[in-house]
Amino acid sequence: MPIKVLFEDNHIIAVVKPPGILSQEDDTGDPDMLTLLKQDIKERYNKPGNVFLGLIHRLDRMVGGVMVFAKTSKAASRLSESVRSRHFGKTYVCVVQGVPNKPQARLTNFIRKDNKQNQVTVYNKPTSEAKEAILDYEVAAVSGRYSLVAVKLHTGRPHQIRAQLAHIGCPLVGDLKYGAKPTGGITEIALWSTSVSVPHPVSKEMMSFRSVPSGSEAWSWWMDSQLADASVLLSNE
Repeated sequence: MPIKVLFEDNHIIAVVKPPGILSQEDDTGDPDMLTLLKQDIKERYNKPGNVFLGLIHRLDRMVGGVMVFAKTSKAASRLSESVRSRHFGKTYVCVVQGVPNKPQARLTNFIRKDNKQNQVTVYNKPTSEAKEAILDYEVAAVSGRYSLVAVKLHTGRPHQIRAQLAHIGCPLVGDLKYGAKPTGGITEIALWSTSVSVPHPVSKEMMSFRSVPSGSEAWSWWMDSQLADASVLLSNE
């Protein structure tokens, strides 16, 4: 499977994850980005033995877009620290059912995950075992009953964007788990990782990697210029 490489040096590699591919191996044995990239690096550089690649963050299986991996253990440690200290910026674009009441806002909730059901519950107030979840959103365009929305994450909770937007009555197109109504034959969740910004683990230079959504039919509802504009909203804030 060809994987689009956005940037690569001796320390990091930034790529575009296709929707439907796991971020890392699970019990299904289905293809995952970590394994695919290790194989790709091994073949391209004719490396003997095992290839090191550090998983720094994850995308849900159904979500496509930018991912950054570490190519050394030192880079992995420093990038992980950037995530913990919230110097690891992540923005997304999604298509939701309905129109948010406010054109832009910050959502602060508390999320608790049920690991058996692989689903989260959103609360408005602190709740036992729930973790704070914060995101900013901005409506980029509206077409009939659907909205194109840019999102900037301030925390990285499981299913955070999906659950928080559903909580305000705007579930993502294709996301039946969180209350979306079936839309034609769309089976992919309309969510895309449009940018990742992070200090380079060695040079400390702030680097940004970007990708415009593609694949899901929901993206075809919007002009290329709308998708491009939405993809850069909130990414520099």
